[in-house]
Amino acid sequence: MVQFSVNVNRFDPYKNFKFRVKWDSREVAGISKVSALKRTTEVVKHRAGGDPSSSRKSPGRTEYEAITLERGVTHDPEFEAWASRVWSYGSAPGSELSLADFRKNIVLDVYNEAGQVALSYKIWRCWVSEFQAIPELDANANAIAIQTLKLENEGWERDTAVLEPSEPSFPSS
Repeated sequence: MVQFSVNVNRFDPYKNFKFRVKWDSREVAGISKVSALKRTTEVVKHRAGGDPSSSRKSPGRTEYEAITLERGVTHDPEFEAWASRVWSYGSAPGSELSLADFRKNIVLDVYNEAGQVALSYKIWRCWVSEFQAIPELDANANAIAIQTLKLENEGWERDTAVLEPSEPSFPSS
């Protein structure tokens, strides 16, 4: 059974704007949005011949939804470098895909208001299924150019080694 520490003084839920994404053991700069971590388990309905009219339900195959990362366009090549490992235009036939390293495990850390890691999720065997290098450009707009990376994955789990932090307080005066 998984045990979590409980901070009896915390009543507020964590905010959704304090997070960081890591891959290759380092933080990826400038990520401004991460889609939800979501999994769905199929429902397998069955019924024996002598059962009443209602069916029984059992869990079937579990699918993990793709995760989308967004960040402003910069000179940092991390998004494009990873996307190019899955498909590299102009490569010799048979070498379009980097089989050795096109998948990565990533870590999503969620922070509390004091900047302490409060939750951490490990996301397994991710690979880039969609890459948007630059958005639609519009000379009449007043917006940030955003690039996106869509990551297929084979599952995620909460890192239970990350416990709820003791929240700091201001010293008494």
